[in-house]
Amino acid sequence: MQAVEALIAPSLTDLGYEVVRVTMMGVELPTLQVMAERLDEDAMTVEDCASISRTVSAILDVEDPISGAFTLEVSSPGLDRPLVRQKDFERYTGLEAKVELRQALNGQRRYRGVLAGYADGVVTIVTENGATDLPFGEIDKAKLIITDELLAAGSAEEAKQGRA
Repeated sequence: MQAVEALIAPSLTDLGYEVVRVTMMGVELPTLQVMAERLDEDAMTVEDCASISRTVSAILDVEDPISGAFTLEVSSPGLDRPLVRQKDFERYTGLEAKVELRQALNGQRRYRGVLAGYADGVVTIVTENGATDLPFGEIDKAKLIITDELLAAGSAEEAKQGRA
């Protein structure tokens, strides 16, 4: 999916969006999921998703990087967003997350705790057992956990943007 992301990212950037993740799900009729967010960090709207969908569809029709039929799905990351980029771990420092590693670190693959930052290729997470440094390159999956703090942060962001 990196090839698809490389194809669509420049056009979406020109429109004011950033690709968060591109994944293919399903087998019978696969779904290409494009997750994006606004560069200005405003909330995504249905119109934003429709604009992205039209642009991505046009690019994929011309470039044809995926063989066979598939469904295109465009979405925003949502509150319990996946954390996939280094800057995601920086931006959401102080919030609770689940992180799963590709391989166990000190006998553990899954961590749940408060993100304490990102520096030099390392994500720090504070769990009930203390702070642990996780190599960014070893992270398989990570996402925010919906908590009162996350909801409050989302409400504060909406108020700042005049939507509350």
